[in-house]
Amino acid sequence: MSPDLDIRLVAHNSPEYRETVALRFRILREPLGLSFTEEQLAAESGDLHLGAWLDGKLAACLLLTPLDSATVKMRQVAVDDGLQGRGIGTALVRRSEEIAKERGFTSMTLSARATAVPFYLRLGYDLIGEEYEEVTIPHRKMEKRLHDGHTG
Repeated sequence: MSPDLDIRLVAHNSPEYRETVALRFRILREPLGLSFTEEQLAAESGDLHLGAWLDGKLAACLLLTPLDSATVKMRQVAVDDGLQGRGIGTALVRRSEEIAKERGFTSMTLSARATAVPFYLRLGYDLIGEEYEEVTIPHRKMEKRLHDGHTG
């Protein structure tokens, strides 16, 4: 991966956050004819927002939504169309796992679009249950135990 990839947390409602919302809309929502409501975006205030910048340009983003003290849900993973296949998504997911572990989470769950299932399988996620429809397209629930290497 490029040494110029800068992955960092961004504050809700910051200019960087608004940049990630625009990328998520373009990659994830617009192709499905969907948008974000003000309520949906306001509900993200308690989430962890990660962005990955390549040479100063937003390349990818994702959200981590705490479900309980042990489990966090990865959501809204988006990589710019022109930058897919270059390891940016992998680097972003791995960094999000590190951040989740640093904050005490032991399990990461997600709803993967059917087309993204092979990507998450390569990163060690397991399929849970059967395929279902979400935002008009097939998804699979996936989960990964987060290990920090410590015992006790």
